[in-house]
Order: sequence, then C-alpha cells, then structure tokens
Amino acid sequence: MSLRILVVDDHAVVRRGVRSLLESHEGWEVCGEATTGRDAVEQSRRLRPEIVVMDLSLPELNGLDATRQILKDAPDTEVLVLTMHHSEEVARDVLQAGARGYVLKSDANENLIKAVDSLRQHKPFLTSIVTEFVLDDYVRRADAAQGDLAPVAVTNREREIIQLVAEGQSNKEAASTLGISVKTIEAHRGNIMRKLHLRSVSDLVRYAIRNNIVQP
Repeated sequence: MSLRILVVDDHAVVRRGVRSLLESHEGWEVCGEATTGRDAVEQSRRLRPEIVVMDLSLPELNGLDATRQILKDAPDTEVLVLTMHHSEEVARDVLQAGARGYVLKSDANENLIKAVDSLRQHKPFLTSIVTEFVLDDYVRRADAAQGDLAPVAVTNREREIIQLVAEGQSNKEAASTLGISVKTIEAHRGNIMRKLHLRSVSDLVRYAIRNNIVQP
C-alpha cells in the first residue's frame, strides 16, 4: 500500500539519508522535502502526506510549532520527530505538540523504518530512552504541588514572532515573513514584552531558548 511522507530538515545531507532509507521500503514515497517549519506547514497543506518526519531545530518556525499547525490543519496526519535532542523537557514538549513518534537521529538506521510503520498503523513509537524520560517525568509530576503558578500562555502567532525576533529578524523582515503589517508586528511585540515581563530583546531570546522556541 502506498504511503506518502514529507521530510522536514534544514540539512540536505540528512534529508537525502532519510529519503534513501524510507524509499528503500516498498510502497513508501517521499512526496516532498521542506527546509523550514513554515515551508513544512505549507507543503503539508498542499501535498497532504500521511506522515511527516520532522526535525525540531528549524529556521523561521521551529518543529514543535510547525507540528501544532500541521495537526491543526490535518488532525489525521501523523508526525514523527527525528532529532538529536533527547531531554525530558523536549520529549514532553514533543508529545504535547501532538507528535506521536520520537526517534533520535543517532538511532535512525535502527528505528526509523519501525517508527514510520508504527505511525502508518496509527500506533505511537518512542525510542526507549525517550520512553524512560516520559515515564520518569510522569512519576515525578504526579505528586507535584497544586499551588504552583501556571506559566503565562502565549498564542501561536506570538510564538511565531518570538522565534523570528530571536533569530534576529527586524520588524520589517518579520512582517514580510508572516505576511502582515509592520504595525501589527510592533503591536504583537509590545504585547509579548508586557505579558512576559521582558525588558529587552536579549530577555526575549533567553525566553525563546528556555521554552524550546529556538535552539541555542
């Protein structure tokens, strides 16, 4: 049975390797490649792949936010995160974003085919080290105090702007990237700074790194 897969990574060598590995499986087709998170969202809308193999560290729109947007548009799409990052926090963020597959790039030769086949059947697939992270994190949080303050929520649009500013784009460049006016960008930036109690772009960059919106 034919399976259409979109591969998202900003490194050409990685994309070629993933494509070669996936297309070695009979009936599987890499229907497209994307180099940025924003391109991934656009190609997913256009190509309608069954599975998206997604890196996390992407320019313009990171893999987590791209995953959220793809699944909002097409809830039946399965997203497999293929990344070099394997912390508990990243694993939790990946699952909260809606991805149901998580494979480390160092394990791709062993696990990528298995993971895609599992997601093809709409079954989750996590590498063993990630499963351990998730279970340990769940146990630790089960008895967490209920009095902790909830983190300040930012909208999807605000997250997009935070990433672009953290990547060094000017208001004019960010406005062009998002297809909105410079005044709208300025208004969003002001709201973001007030909401998050940030005083400078450096503070915003640190926030973006801490919250996995950009990678250091």
